[in-house]
Amino acid sequence: MKLFFIGDVVGQPGRRVITRQLPRLRERLHLDLVVANAENIADGAGVTPKTAAELFSAGVDVLTNGNHAWDKKEALEYIKAEPRLLRPHNYPDGTPGTGWFVAETAHGKVGILNIMGNVFMQPPLACPFTAADRALAAKPEDVKMVFVDLHAEVTSEKMGMGWYLDGRVSAVVGTHTHVPTADERILPQGTGYITDVGMTGCYHSVIGMDIEKSLTRLVQKLPAHFDVAEGPGSLCAVLLDLDEKTGRCRQIQRIRVEEDEAHADAPLLRAV
Repeated sequence: MKLFFIGDVVGQPGRRVITRQLPRLRERLHLDLVVANAENIADGAGVTPKTAAELFSAGVDVLTNGNHAWDKKEALEYIKAEPRLLRPHNYPDGTPGTGWFVAETAHGKVGILNIMGNVFMQPPLACPFTAADRALAAKPEDVKMVFVDLHAEVTSEKMGMGWYLDGRVSAVVGTHTHVPTADERILPQGTGYITDVGMTGCYHSVIGMDIEKSLTRLVQKLPAHFDVAEGPGSLCAVLLDLDEKTGRCRQIQRIRVEEDEAHADAPLLRAV
């Protein structure tokens, strides 16, 4: 089963590169399920019904989330009506939405679990490890494959979750930092892992935001609104090959595709 996960989609450049490139990738890679982290899709922070619909129309099946889940007020009502839009599962009971979704594919059911880390993250949520335990304890027996998006700041917390869930889920991938890491691997008990998938958006930026505005804050220590950087987008993702019978990960591969890439046989991972 081919699962394609797209890292933090930032603003209009991120949505645009997905709209232009995902249909080609779905066909070329024979993708069964596409998941994307959507917490930055609307002006760089939050989700709206319109921006979510844009990604669904482009071929994304499920949207995960993070600390910007509620930055757009429309999300509070929209998430109640759209089960394919998740929020971190370790929010308190009674919070709108859920962090768990079961996707139907031609090769079986896939559980999608969205969790947020605790270290240096706001708001402080319940223990992500306990939240994962609770979700897996309630997992239906016919769901053999489970994918986890851990939205977290520090590498140690992400790595710890990978080892904690090794052999219990198909993959643990990190999001949030907007910087792709080169440590993709399959852990000893069969769980695919990467610390951070990276950002889908404009890389001529400071993690997706306008360079000059970012430098005003960093150098001059003056307030400046974070504006999404303008420019060509890059799509950063991982391609997972999952065993539908055992739930184990057979392969994990980093993918990067540029917005203006038009050649059908162009390499999907470039050296830079």
